[in-house]
Amino acid sequence: MRSDHVRLFQTLPHSCGYFVGRTAQNLVIDPAAPQLDRLYGAALDHGFRRAGGHLYFPHCPNCHACTPCRIDVARFKPDRSQRRCLKRNADITVSERMAGYNSERHVLYSRYLRARHPGGGMDEAEASDFRRFLTAPWSPTVFLEMHLNGQLVGVAVTDVCNTGVSAVYTFYDPDEQDRGLGTFAILQQVELARRRGIPWVYLGFWIDGHPKMDYKKRFQPLQVRTTEGWTDLRR
Repeated sequence: MRSDHVRLFQTLPHSCGYFVGRTAQNLVIDPAAPQLDRLYGAALDHGFRRAGGHLYFPHCPNCHACTPCRIDVARFKPDRSQRRCLKRNADITVSERMAGYNSERHVLYSRYLRARHPGGGMDEAEASDFRRFLTAPWSPTVFLEMHLNGQLVGVAVTDVCNTGVSAVYTFYDPDEQDRGLGTFAILQQVELARRRGIPWVYLGFWIDGHPKMDYKKRFQPLQVRTTEGWTDLRR
């Protein structure tokens, strides 16, 4: 995937979602390109990520903190904490479902955002917000639904390409936060990749020293993408 094969656009500066007082910019693959579905796997390998119908990569002039990262599926083994998470959630049924909007998912999504991002502008999500952020007509998306006693308690929005699975977003019942459903979702995405013979699970971006990103280091071996390509991240 080279810039002479597909157009890249740069966004205007906007507030950084990770560092107060900083601005951010992204490179975005032309959202009108007719071959986005075919470009997606290569875009993941180049460090891009999907949000709604856009494939983007952080491109901030004065900051390079956001580092693409991915789990090596063949070499990954859950650590003690992750094994405890699997045991704690052994009563949850996980199933692959067609991506898309329904009222049950929307109610759970809205509850999650109100608990996780109160007053942040995301906590009053309409049906159109759900569709626009989590799905795209061209994306190979499945929803990994988590049910407890017949009740939907979590959804892992997961894009499945031939060479990589991308963990796009996970939302879950805020009353069940002690279960570690975010970690549980990633472990299920690793298992999905393993079942399908897909070598990588992409976790978006890792920021060294950022408390919101620290959990990603626990999925070893974790690879990060530098200017020299992908390499193992050492603890």
